[in-house]
Amino acid sequence: MPIQIIAEAGVNHNGDFGLALKMADAAKAAGADVVKYQTFQPEELASRYAGKASYQKETTDAEENQLNMLKKLTLRPEEYRKLKIHCDEIGIGFASTPFERTSVAILEKLDMPFWKIPSGEVTNLPYLLDIARTKKPVILSTGMCEMEEIQAAMDALRSNGTPKITLLHCNTEYPTPYEDVNLRAMASMRERFGVDVGYSDHTPGIEVPIAAAALGAVVVEKHFTLDRNMEGPDHKASLEPGELAAMVTAVRHIEKALGSGEKRVSPSEAKNRDIARKSLVARQAIARGEVFTEENLTAKRPGGGVSPMRWFEALGTQAKRDFGEDEKIEL
Repeated sequence: MPIQIIAEAGVNHNGDFGLALKMADAAKAAGADVVKYQTFQPEELASRYAGKASYQKETTDAEENQLNMLKKLTLRPEEYRKLKIHCDEIGIGFASTPFERTSVAILEKLDMPFWKIPSGEVTNLPYLLDIARTKKPVILSTGMCEMEEIQAAMDALRSNGTPKITLLHCNTEYPTPYEDVNLRAMASMRERFGVDVGYSDHTPGIEVPIAAAALGAVVVEKHFTLDRNMEGPDHKASLEPGELAAMVTAVRHIEKALGSGEKRVSPSEAKNRDIARKSLVARQAIARGEVFTEENLTAKRPGGGVSPMRWFEALGTQAKRDFGEDEKIEL
C-alpha cells in the first residue's frame, strides 16, 4: 500500500474559512493524499484556567489564556461540512481531528473514512469510547505517551468497536529537537503492538519524515501553512507549500526505492553487467597449446566471457587456439 501523506492544516487557517479553503488547494497541489484540520468547541476543550505551552506563548499573545487563544482559531460546524465538499470536488481526502466529544458528533455526520486521534486525547476514556462506537478505523498519535498508556487506549478502542488502529510515533513539542525524535520507537511499537505504524512530525524541515518513510512508516503527517510568518501557535513549526511539495516528492521517491526486499538484478542495471564486470583475457599473446598461467592471464572489462571466478579452473589448461593480447579466452 502507498504511504498515506497527511498535510496537517490544523489551525493554521487562524479561524478564517477562506484561508482554510486555500489550504486544501495548496495541499492538493503539493500532492498530499489528505488535508487534515482540527475541530473543537473552545469552551469544551479548555477551561479558563488552562495555560499555554511555551511555544504558544512565543507565537501568540503571551498574556491571554489558552481558551481565548482557541476561540480565535476555530471554525463553525457548517464550515467543516463545506470544507469536506470542497475537498471532494478537488480530489483530496478530508479529515479533521476532534478534540472533545461534541466535535466527534459533529464530524461523524461528515462520513470521514477514519478518525485521527491527537496525542492529548490518548488518556481521555469517554472520548475514546465515542470514537470506538462509530466502528471506523483510527490513526492514533502517541506523543507524550508511555507504552502502557498506548496499550490502554488501544484496548478501550478495540473492545468497543474500532476495527483497525494505526499508531503514529510523535513528539509533542513544536518544533521538536532532533535529539528527541527517537524514530526507532516506530519499530518498537510495531513489534510490541503488532499494528501498522507511521510518524507525525513536528521537527523543522523535511528530513525526518523522509527518514520515517525509509523506516517503514505507512502514514506520514506534517503541519503546513501558507505563510510561516503569520501569527498563530503552529505556523513556525510548519512547512510552506513549496516545502510540503518537496517532502511529498521525497517520500514518494523513498517509497519506490524501498522495493520488495528481494536482492536480484533490476531491469535498469541488467544492461550494465557486461560493461562493469570482467572476463579472463590474455595478458599477452598466447599460442595454441600454451598453458594458461598467472603470468599470461588477467581479468579485464568487458564481461560476458569466462568469469574471473573460474580463475583456478583456467590455470593449467591449454589454449584451444591462438589469443591476441586483451582477447577474451575460451576454455
